[in-house]
Amino acid sequence: MTATLTPKRSFQKTPLPEVASLPNQRRRHRLDAAGQVLGRLSTRAATLLRGKHKPVYTPSLDCGDFVVITNAKDVKLTGRKMEQKFYFSHSGYASGAKTTPVARVMEKNPAKVVYLSVKRMIPANRLRSRQLKRLRIYPGAERP
Repeated sequence: MTATLTPKRSFQKTPLPEVASLPNQRRRHRLDAAGQVLGRLSTRAATLLRGKHKPVYTPSLDCGDFVVITNAKDVKLTGRKMEQKFYFSHSGYASGAKTTPVARVMEKNPAKVVYLSVKRMIPANRLRSRQLKRLRIYPGAERP
């Protein structure tokens, strides 16, 4: 009678960073929005907030960095977006639709335009609110 040996299976494990060490690895990034196109700036900020630039990036963990954006009032929109782009909101009631032109929002609160652009580039999941807490946007060059 011969004994048959069953080979041990060796599974490759994906190395995951330790959750406790992630807050200690966060860096601060400063982005100057003066003269930059809104979409390209927002893409860069969203990448930094999610941590996709790091080798330890994991979609299910919050491993992003802090991002500070200054000069939000000087951000550029390409084409005729200042005249043609609108923000839409609805109150939930009948005839409760509101459209606000982006030019009016830029005059009143330019940080909101940048914030909404970055927010909509991050997937809508449980991590989004945590990642957006690390985003600071200032309309001018000075930080309070």
